[in-house]
Amino acid sequence: MDYALPELKRPDRVKKNQVLMVASGDLRPAANRTCWAAQHDMEQKLAQAIADAGYELVRAHPYCPDAGHGFISSQKQGMEVFAQLDPKAPLIVAEAVWQYSHHVLSGLVSHRGPILTVANWSGQWPGLVGMLNLNGSLTKADVKYSTLWSEDFTDEFFTEGLRRWLRKGELRHRTDHVIDWNDVEPPRAERKLGKALAAQLLQEKAILGVFDEGCMGMYNAIIPDDLLHATGVYKERLSQSALYYETTQVRDDEATAVRRWMESRGMRFVTGPHAETDLTDDQIHLQCKMYIATLRIADDFGCHAIGIQYQQGLKDLLPASDLVEGTLNNADRPPVTSRDGQRILYAGQPLPHFNEVDECAGLDALMTFRVHSALGQPVENTLHDIRWGDHDRSGTVNDYVWVFLISGAAPPAHFTGGWSGASSERQPAMYFRLGGGTLKGVSHPGEIVWSRVYVARGRLRMDLGRARVVELPAEETERRWQSTTPQWPIMHAVTYGVSRDQMMARHKSNHIHVAYANSAEEADQALWAKASMAAALGLDVALCGTKADGEAW
Repeated sequence: MDYALPELKRPDRVKKNQVLMVASGDLRPAANRTCWAAQHDMEQKLAQAIADAGYELVRAHPYCPDAGHGFISSQKQGMEVFAQLDPKAPLIVAEAVWQYSHHVLSGLVSHRGPILTVANWSGQWPGLVGMLNLNGSLTKADVKYSTLWSEDFTDEFFTEGLRRWLRKGELRHRTDHVIDWNDVEPPRAERKLGKALAAQLLQEKAILGVFDEGCMGMYNAIIPDDLLHATGVYKERLSQSALYYETTQVRDDEATAVRRWMESRGMRFVTGPHAETDLTDDQIHLQCKMYIATLRIADDFGCHAIGIQYQQGLKDLLPASDLVEGTLNNADRPPVTSRDGQRILYAGQPLPHFNEVDECAGLDALMTFRVHSALGQPVENTLHDIRWGDHDRSGTVNDYVWVFLISGAAPPAHFTGGWSGASSERQPAMYFRLGGGTLKGVSHPGEIVWSRVYVARGRLRMDLGRARVVELPAEETERRWQSTTPQWPIMHAVTYGVSRDQMMARHKSNHIHVAYANSAEEADQALWAKASMAAALGLDVALCGTKADGEAW
């Protein structure tokens, strides 16, 4: 019998010196329209660099006049685009904006030609953040790729790297700042503590509360259950609809008390009359209700840490969750009682919150909380985006200074002045239609441990390093804010023994996890203890860079 077989169109082959390019974008139309100009400018510069190398850049999908941008803006569209592409052609994914990795992941997983991810070195829109997220997702998916970044696409680092990739189909960066755990000898006391904390977690298991998995297409932020279970940690899969409902059940007087508590500590709310563009009292009131609701749901399910997706789902029902997230991450926060009023929930401690339900950050937050509690170090910790970096234009600091920036999950304990150094401003309308306030502040000077949990080759891994947070003049801080997103909390970080390009070459996520210690020596101890705990839980551990004094690990 003859069957009617589906007709498959064979994609056109690219010419010898042609290179295809795709651009993954946001799912939110307003963000794509607003950020398109920066993307277009980047693509023009990239095309010229390709032409100077003797090749032609061919855009694989057109600009859409009706949409007002030229991004791939959904997984469906990404599948349609890749179905028409030569699967063996050299392919560049160019990013000057935040992008949803799942828009292009299916096509990149099956693509057989060389892949290069490229971002513009700019803080204006989160292009670097988007590229790092895509890199982390490709790493988890075991897809071979190369990566590059540049300010103007004419510098030698970029042009030489590009030519190498065009000739050979691959590009490798030096990562000699990375030291395998098996090549170091941790101090006995910290190793013993780490192993004991790991044994406790494996016996007395913990729960990550996950309010809807897979925020913004971040495939790299989802830990497969079997890998997570091996650490003694399990997911409680929660629905954001439940959080919405619980928010509506909180009494007005309870929410009012939360805001009054914050203001009594010196918190400043920057409000206005127009809900479309200003932070309003009604938005803040709902955020205070969400804060109470989150703690009550976490208590219901016995969660040791919790993550709210928000960006898709709740964004059409409630103001942003960021004020909630940062408050949860602080030990000193408004007290919340159980529904019957008989108990204070999570009294005197944070309920660690992992922004955007990044489960890798959730596992890290849980471990960090336990390690720092055992060591008597500050327990507040948070993730940040690796948003951008630049030399200090004021001349105060000679080192390269990173801009770590997140939408509001940073705890006030990290800010200069604590709660009195914190303010709340309306979230940008292109991301957050219903508004809501951030938890904004400038991170105080001090020693930190940074880390990242990620998945590679089917295994959980953790990279750790040391850094210091520096104080910059107000004018330089403001320049950096205005070059990124001025409503969000900022951290000025100098990484020890890790350069800009080394960080970009190695880091497998848009997020970086940070926690303070009381001194450089104690920060080293915290790093050793957390690394030892991770290794004892079966993670592949690597130390990055050096100690504060430049000494090798």
